[in-house]
Parts: sequence; structure tokens; C-alpha cells
Amino acid sequence: LPKRMEPRIGAGWLMSGCRSAGTRPDNNGMHTRPLSDWLAYIEQQHPKSIAMGLERVREVATRMGLGKPAKRVITVGGTNGKGSTVAFIEAIARAHGWKTGAYTSPHLLRYNERVRIDGADVEDDVLAEGFEAVEAARGETPLTYFEYGTLCALWLFARAKLDLVVLEVGLGGRLDAVNIVDADVAVITTVDLDHQAWLGDNIESIGFEKAGIARPFKPLVLGDDDPPASVLRHAYAIGAQSWRIANDFFAEPLDATTWRWREVGHAMTLPRPALDAPVQLRNAACAVAALRALPGRIERQAYVEGIANAQVVGRLQRFRRDGVDVVVDVGHNPQAARALAMWLRAQPRRRTIAVYAALADKDAAGVVSALAAQVDAWQLAGLADAGPRGQDAAALRQRLAGTEAATAEAHETPVAALEAALQAAGADGRVLVFGSFHVTAVALRWLNDVA
Repeated sequence: LPKRMEPRIGAGWLMSGCRSAGTRPDNNGMHTRPLSDWLAYIEQQHPKSIAMGLERVREVATRMGLGKPAKRVITVGGTNGKGSTVAFIEAIARAHGWKTGAYTSPHLLRYNERVRIDGADVEDDVLAEGFEAVEAARGETPLTYFEYGTLCALWLFARAKLDLVVLEVGLGGRLDAVNIVDADVAVITTVDLDHQAWLGDNIESIGFEKAGIARPFKPLVLGDDDPPASVLRHAYAIGAQSWRIANDFFAEPLDATTWRWREVGHAMTLPRPALDAPVQLRNAACAVAALRALPGRIERQAYVEGIANAQVVGRLQRFRRDGVDVVVDVGHNPQAARALAMWLRAQPRRRTIAVYAALADKDAAGVVSALAAQVDAWQLAGLADAGPRGQDAAALRQRLAGTEAATAEAHETPVAALEAALQAAGADGRVLVFGSFHVTAVALRWLNDVA
């Protein structure tokens, strides 16, 4: 499938030096053209940014000779928590001594974040070589941005001789490009409303799409206490072995620093995740379950080290500016907003100013309502440069009529909104920046530049 729906922060929006790419980048001596040229080029090779279906990507994968990209494969889908769960799996596996690959999306600051080998982002020239291989194989077959990236990552992983590859679903699951790979274990972190235009307008339809990453007679780890019936029906129909949190395995807080992962006949006391927020305990538990579902044994110490060390940019990432605490998070739908509200409730009460920017197809009113009790004031920002799904702050405020943010200040850019929030927060206040990968990326660049 499709290019990842959250931002195309690759060619043209946050990447500098991207040229117009109406024609294929040429070889330059023995080296491929710069990555920036490739990113600009691949954005233009399909008339739609979203094109559901696996036929085209599977056809090109066959021409490239792509099979299983590593000895073991875990695919991670779900509405929220995918990136964190991938990070936990990757960190635990590396602590165990496995050579790993991880494919995630979207990126925040550099496209390279999407493809990691042995814990490091793949370098520009390596990615460019991968895109060259995809281009050489595709012929006249049109591919979306996300499909190009997926095939490039799979080709690079296959050449790296890896012990484990972790693949994050871009959108849905059944028709997502990563689903051309048969995973040894599938994980569905959560199922909630998001991307309804592509996945359906109810939980059961969305659950069916996400359940498409499960494979017959293979483990399926479920991070919802009460998964949609469509997920369980599909798992039963294909003989997938469902393993449900709070039913088949458990995450039990013990104290401020430890928790217990437990299943029948086995338990481990583990450190609290370095990643903040109560929901991260659930993501860590799903990661443990996924790794335990693979053949072989991983020692407890690897789980300890991986959970303690896993990090993901833009997940409750903290800064301090002008005496004010700033927290940046990629949360962009009502379920993520509810998780943010839970985290805020667990913190000491302080005046909190939210900087919020959303893409036009998001449930902005649902997001604001979920956080209203924990936010004292709102600053709205425009995302006019975020492509066809972007919107300015005035349009966002209009969509928020009847909510607590209906009369909020509207700013042309996220930076302007952030600067206003810092002024409004006061010496003991807190600023929360969230609502889109776009606004998170802009905030991280600005906060790091002024550090």
C-alpha cells in the first residue's frame, strides 16, 4: 500500500536540497544520485499518494527476488503505539545479541530514520542504492512513495543478513505494502478510529483491515483488552494463535520503578520503560509477548536492558525553554489524546498550554475534547505547507466550534504558536505540542536550533 498517510516529510517539506524530479535520477559515475533527488523523484511516480492494493508492489518484489528479509520477522500494526512497540522489540533483540533491522514511518527529521540496521539509521548513499534497485526492477509499474520505501528497505535488509526484522505497518494492514512479507509473529497494538476514509468508519471495519497482517497458524499478539470481534473472527478463521493482553499475558505495575510481565507458568520483574506515559507499559508488554512467541529463548537480562534503553523521538519528548517545560508528542487522534490526558493527570498539576495543529482529515474536535480537562489554554497552528491534507489555523478553529479551543488564538505557523504558548505559560507552566507528525517535526527543529 500506500505511502504512509502521516506526513510526506521527506521530499520537499522538511528535506532541504530536493530538486524537482520529473525524470529518474541518473547514475553519477559509480555512485547513485543523492538521496534528496530520489525522494523528490519517488513522490511523483504514482498519480495518487494512497493506492490501496498489493498487486503492484508484490510484482516488483518478485522481480527484485525479494523473499523473507531475515531469519525472523515481526510485523507491528495498530492505531497507536506501533513505533514504540517496534523500538522495544528492536532494543530487546539487540541486547540479546541479534543483528536487527527496523522499518518505521513516517520520519520526523530525516528520511533515514525509517530504515535502521543494527540500531543505526541507514546512510544516504545506501538508501540511494536501494532506490536504484527498486527503480531498475519496476519497469513501467507505478509505485507510491511508501511502496518505493518499503521495497528499498526489504532489499537492504535482505543484503544485511539479519537475525530479526521488525516491520511497522504504514496504514491499516491487509493492503499495506509491508504485508507482502509473511511475518512469524504479528502484533496489533490497538484498534481505534483513524484514517476512516481508507479503512472504514467503524471499529469493526478498521479491525478487519488491521487483522490482515496475521498469518495462518502463527502467533498474533493483541494489545487491546477487548479487541474488536472482527480481529478475533479473522484470527479464528485462519488459525492464527491469538495472544491477548489481560487475558493470555499481563502487565502488572509493582512500584515506581518496576513492573511484572506474566503469563501462565512464567513471570519476569522488569524496569519501567524509559519511554514515559502509562500506555508505554502496554507497548512494552506487547513487545515482550511478540519476542516470546518466536522460537528460542531470550534471557531476562535482554528484556531488562531493552525496556530500560528503548527510545523514540517525539514521544513525550521533553525540553526546557525560557524556564518553561515543553513536551512534544506525535499524538494525532482521539485515542492518542486520551493517552496524553492520562499522562497529564499523573503529573503534578501545573498550568498547561497546548499548541495544537492537525491535518484536515483528523477528528480535531474529538482530540480537543479528550484533553480539555487537562489543558488550561490552547494555541492553534496552521499546517498550510503540509500538502493537500494541510489546513490553516483559521480552518482548524472553525472545525473546533463548540469545543474548549473554539476561541483560541490562531497562528500561521507552529513556531509562532509555540512562541505564544511559552509567553502564556508563565514561569511554572508547561507547554504541550502535539497533533501531527508535521507539528512535532517543526517543533523539534526549532527547539533543537534554539537549544
